[in-house]
Order: sequence, then C-alpha cells, then structure tokens
Amino acid sequence: MNNELSSLRVQDIGEQGLLERLQRFCPPEIIGDDAAVLSTEPGQSLVVTTDVLVDGVHFSELTTSGEDAGWRAVAANLSDIAAMGATPLGITVGLGLPGEVTVSWVEQLYQGMTQCLQKYNTSIVGGDIVRSPTTTIAISAFGQVDPSGVIRRNQAKVGDAIVVTGVHGASAAGLQLLLHPDFGENLSQSDRTILIQAHQRPKPRLDVLPILWEILDSHTPFVAGMDSSDGLADAVVQICRASGVGAVIERTQIPLPTQFDHWLTQEQALEYALYGGEDFELVLCLPKEQAYTFVQQLGEGAAIVGKITDGSTVILHDQTKEYPDQVLNLDRGFQHFHR
Repeated sequence: MNNELSSLRVQDIGEQGLLERLQRFCPPEIIGDDAAVLSTEPGQSLVVTTDVLVDGVHFSELTTSGEDAGWRAVAANLSDIAAMGATPLGITVGLGLPGEVTVSWVEQLYQGMTQCLQKYNTSIVGGDIVRSPTTTIAISAFGQVDPSGVIRRNQAKVGDAIVVTGVHGASAAGLQLLLHPDFGENLSQSDRTILIQAHQRPKPRLDVLPILWEILDSHTPFVAGMDSSDGLADAVVQICRASGVGAVIERTQIPLPTQFDHWLTQEQALEYALYGGEDFELVLCLPKEQAYTFVQQLGEGAAIVGKITDGSTVILHDQTKEYPDQVLNLDRGFQHFHR
C-alpha cells in the first residue's frame, strides 16, 4: 500500500465513499436495500446478540492491529452464538469513527472480520457508519437453533458436572505480555506468540457443538451453559444464579496453558484463569456420564472442573488441602463502571 493510500482518511472520502469500499466485504446479493433478509430453516429459532467494542476499553493501538480488532469483535459475537447452541447466519456492523481515522485502518478492520467469519461460513450482511469522537464497533450477530437444543444459563441441575471446552488464562496473559513485554522475559518466542495470539485472535467454540449434540440423548434435553468471555468464575456464578444452585470448582482441575509452567506462580495462573476473561471457551453443565464422554472426545484442554450443588454458594475447593475453600463471586471479574 503506497503512502498516499495509507494516509487517506475517512473524512477525505466521506460516508458514501467509505461504504463503497466496504461493500466488497459483503455478499453482493445482500446489500443495497434498507435491511438484510435472512432465511432460516423450518422449525428453527432465530438467535440475535449484540456486542460493542470501544477504543481504549476493549482494544488499543498498543495491543491490537486493525485486523486483530476486527477478528476479536467478530469472535466475541460468534462466541455468544455458540453459547446458545446456535449456528451463525450473518452479522451487521455499526461503526462509529472519528474523521481522522485512516481508511486503511478501517479496511484492515473489515479484513480481520471477514477472516474470522470465513472460518464459519458467515458473512457481513449490513450495518451503519456514523461520525463519533471515539472509534466504536457495534456488531449484531444472527444465528439459528433447534428450539430443543437451546443452551440456557438456567438449566443447571444438582449433580451436573461442570465442563470447560479449553484452557483458561491465556488471553489475559497475552494481554499482559503486550502491555509489559519484560514481564515474560523468560518465555520462549513461540510461547509468547501462542499467548499473544490467544488474546488477539480468540476462536469461538462453534466447533464443539456437533460433538455435544452427538453425545446427548433424549434423557438430557436441556444443557446449561454460557461462554467465559468475562472469566471462568463469572461464568460459573452467572449459571448458578440463573439456575438457583451452587457449585464446587476444584482448583487443581482447571486447565491452564502449558506456557504457564515454570513462569507464573500458582496464584497468578489461577487469577488469570478465573478472572482474566476473553478466553471465549464454553462452560457447560452436563450429566456426569455425558460430561466424561464429551471431554474425552474434545481432547486436550477440555476438562471437568467441578459439579453443581445444592444451595447458592460457588466454592473454589482444593482437594490437596493446601489452600482453604474460597467463595467465588462477581466482584473480581471485569465489569463496566465497576469502581
């Protein structure tokens, strides 16, 4: 890209000029009307989710390129679709931009979006662009699901096993490495790259749903769950609150990245896993037998981390007795406007 094109700014070409450039990221048969029309199969329910990313809150030039910001924005929404047990149909993009943002950055943003979407056979089907003092990316994702296969937070039952579909803490560690490069001076370059990629290019776990439906039977018509975008502790507590149950999480069973070995203390590793967030794994509550089968089929990284109990308290337990029980709550995870 020559210097003239890379320095071209949004205010230089205006809304229509920018829209003309961005329309090539959408299927040509979709664009041109006031709204997108999406077909769903008979007997399916439409699932809709919206997520907003703000410059300086969810991404920054220091940690995230335009392409990575686009990928992460899409991944966050597709993870919500996966958390409902649904298959994605398309997304719309609402973009708020200061006029001095370069056109090349916006195009890189859309390149990152489409790179993520293409892996799941999904497209950008519409959106809107407005002037804004802060760069803001607001995405709505649409999916479809069989009504009998909807995953909800309020379906956990006493005795269910709590399953995670992968390791936790990698994204938080990757962010710290981007913000403080000296922090990981003892890590190999390959380990640093893996952790940073976990933050910049998270993968929504749509891939686990066919495996899940294959191992379930008529005796388990409903599954409780959500994604761990705000941390593992947040996900378990949210599920328990919605279901009116408690839980015990075994700290030694929480799957951690192998890159943490000989680098982080146990306390640091657990902090990242429980409260770091943005790992975008699924946290599911299943009958024990199906949970064991599910974990075996998913392979490395998946684990049963605890069980659903009576009451309303979520306990972090150490079966080695080295650490006392700890009550988990929502106070330590990321929350907007939290003091």
